[in-house]
Amino acid sequence: MADTLDDRLERILPGGRGVWIPMDHGVSGYPEPGLERMDSVVDSAIEGGADAIVLHKGALSHQLGRTGWGSFVCHVSASTVHGGPRSKYKVSVASAEECWQRGAVGVSGQVNLGDEAEPEMISQLGNLTSEAFPLGVPVLGMVYPRGPNLKVADDDDTGGVAHAARIAWELGCNVVKVPWNGSADSFHRVTDAVPIPVLIAGGPRDTSFRELLDIVEAAMGAGGGGVCMGRQVFGAEDPTAHVRALRAIVHDGASAAEAAELHGE
Repeated sequence: MADTLDDRLERILPGGRGVWIPMDHGVSGYPEPGLERMDSVVDSAIEGGADAIVLHKGALSHQLGRTGWGSFVCHVSASTVHGGPRSKYKVSVASAEECWQRGAVGVSGQVNLGDEAEPEMISQLGNLTSEAFPLGVPVLGMVYPRGPNLKVADDDDTGGVAHAARIAWELGCNVVKVPWNGSADSFHRVTDAVPIPVLIAGGPRDTSFRELLDIVEAAMGAGGGGVCMGRQVFGAEDPTAHVRALRAIVHDGASAAEAAELHGE
């Protein structure tokens, strides 16, 4: 029997929660510490129990052929650091149909709110959900409120993050990735804004992993659905241990202190 949308969602978001590891960063800029050993870090993430790994289509085909693992998500949005004033304008480089044919279990698209090209990115995300819907393919919306034209209402203590989540949901995404907005109280307003799982990004590389575990615990306590964290995992010396620590909080209900002990911190 063919997988349904619900089957695919349960595979990558068991019980509505997930530890996703994006490794699409090599398109935006390279070298990217950790991605020079992508085969190794993919193996480590799988060994650690990642629920999904997000890759661009060429890397996805390579990794699926190499590992046979069934939980790769194909990211379709791309831009590079060489784009000058348009470097944050993500353009679509794949369709949902192509990603599905390549063996992806889901697809992912990005919108940078407040960017000059925000309308085009919103259109592309809407097209992606339209393509994915008849295929029963889950869609992750990566929506970041960070462009120069961003307008945050005076009464919005989420910093635009709740709006970002709302855009993904209303455009048909099944899960959304947003930045952590600083406090459990304000993040609760983000998760209350949508009925789909809300995954938090990893943030700056200079955030210590111990600090990150505290953030993950707070996010889960505020109704979060898990994490979608790349550099903090694939750039680590021991990606497997990082994934296991994240899983302990997201799936097992461990505290940050318990997860840190598991991680050896």
